[in-house]
Parts: sequence; structure tokens; C-alpha cells
Amino acid sequence: MSQSEVLQCGHLSALNIVSTIAAKEFKGNLRNRWLWMMAGVLLLLSLSVSFMGSVISGSLVVFEPAQILSGLVTLSVFMLPLGAILLSYDSFVGEKESGTLLLLLTYPLERWHLVCGKFLGHACVMTIASILGFGVTGVLLLLVGDAQAQLAIIIGFTHLIISSILLSLVFVLLGYWVSLCVREKAKALGTLLILWFVLVLVYDLILLSVLVGMSEMLNRNLFNLLILLNPTDLFRALNLLAAPSDTLAAKSSLSLIAQTGLGLPMMYGLLGGWIIVLLLGCSWVFKRQEI
Repeated sequence: MSQSEVLQCGHLSALNIVSTIAAKEFKGNLRNRWLWMMAGVLLLLSLSVSFMGSVISGSLVVFEPAQILSGLVTLSVFMLPLGAILLSYDSFVGEKESGTLLLLLTYPLERWHLVCGKFLGHACVMTIASILGFGVTGVLLLLVGDAQAQLAIIIGFTHLIISSILLSLVFVLLGYWVSLCVREKAKALGTLLILWFVLVLVYDLILLSVLVGMSEMLNRNLFNLLILLNPTDLFRALNLLAAPSDTLAAKSSLSLIAQTGLGLPMMYGLLGGWIIVLLLGCSWVFKRQEI
């Protein structure tokens, strides 16, 4: 989309402006092949977990759906937030440095149009990457798996794909927030990598240590609050709760995270709440910022 096209957007409705900006972001990610790279990484990881995890034992077998999904959730918690950060860290600070953002703001569009347009474009990118990355593996498992496991595979992968998209969007918006608050791309990326390290690694290690060591003494309401404060733990809990069998309970301390007493609709609602709050927060910060 050229700058003249952006100018013409001023005469259109807000929806048309947002969709035009979204299309520009989406096409940009197609040109730089980011979408295909992310989808390829997710597909390679999901195929490896699903079909190659048993090779070290000297035989090639397909694990139970619960075991496959447990492995995919563990890998996704690391990869999806990192991919979302790399996608969004320079969304605003990069355009500030190049002068493009100042030029865009001289056109007849509101700042929230720009935030929502970028978000919609990046949401399309992460949605397609997640569907391609996990959906292909799910279809292959349906073709080679036994008939009794098909329903479990469909349910498990559906929850995995939907929750993966939501988790990615949370970190896309965290990327926007940091990108709006710093003046250099390097600082934005460094800050977000630290945030990723804390939320994905440090927080989980501390939480799991507390759960394993103090599971009987820990107050249920406090436990739920600790889960709600981290979207990656919400993602884990949601998928562990949606696991199609009870075999995880005996195999992993991670299963303790799913024992929140919250249902799947509530967990999806909470992930959606994270997205709404962060989107409104980014729009508020951008509106009050001097460029």
C-alpha cells in the first residue's frame, strides 16, 4: 500500500481504514516471508513431537493424543510468544526511526485506526501460521491414528490452535506496548526478550516449585490468581484441562497447573480479556504520545 492510498483512506469509514492498514501489514509479512518461516517452524516442531518422539527408543510409534498435546503445549509456550515478539517489536518504534509514523499521522486517520489495523494484520499472520503449523499435523494424525483416538485428536488440536492464536495475540500487543514506550528498536527487542524470559521461564519455574512443594498448603484463590497473572500459564492450564485423557496427571507436575477450578470457557474469556485490556492500553498510550 502506497502513502497515497493511506491518504485516500481518510475519506473512507473507520472499518475501511483499519482493513486497509491490516492488508498492508499482512502483505508486508508475506513479502518478507515471515509468515511462511513461522508456519514452517511450528509445522516442523509439531511433526517432530508427533511422529519422531519415539525414535530414541528404537521404534517408530505414534504416542497417545494426550502425550502429543502435552509436548506441543510445552514447545508452543516457548515458540509462540517469541515469534509474536519478533513480529511486533518494531511496529511503532521502527516507523518512528524511519519517519514513516510521523508522515502517516499527517493523514486523516485516528491513532487507534493504526493500532487496530496493525493488530488485525498481525492477527491474520499468527492465525494462518498456527493453523498451518498445527493443523497439518492434526490431519496427518487423523489419517494414521486409530479410529478411537480421532475424536480426541480433533478436540485437542482445535483447543491448541485457538489458544495458540490467543496467546500469540497477547504477546503481539505486549510488543506494541514496548514499541510505543521506547525510542530505539534494539531497546524494544531487548526489553521484550527479558519480558519473554521472565514470563515463559522464570515465572513458570517459580510457580511449579511452589506448586510441587506447597500444593497442599497453597490457598486455591491465590493459586488461581498466580495463573491469571501470566498468559502463558493460562495457555498451559487451558490445554492441560482440555487434554483428551487423564494420563497426564500421573506423568507431569505441569498437570497441577490445570487444577485451578476454572472451566474452559472462563479460561478462554480470560485470554480474551488480556487481549482487550492490552489493545485498549496500547491505543491509550499511543493517543497521549508526542511523536
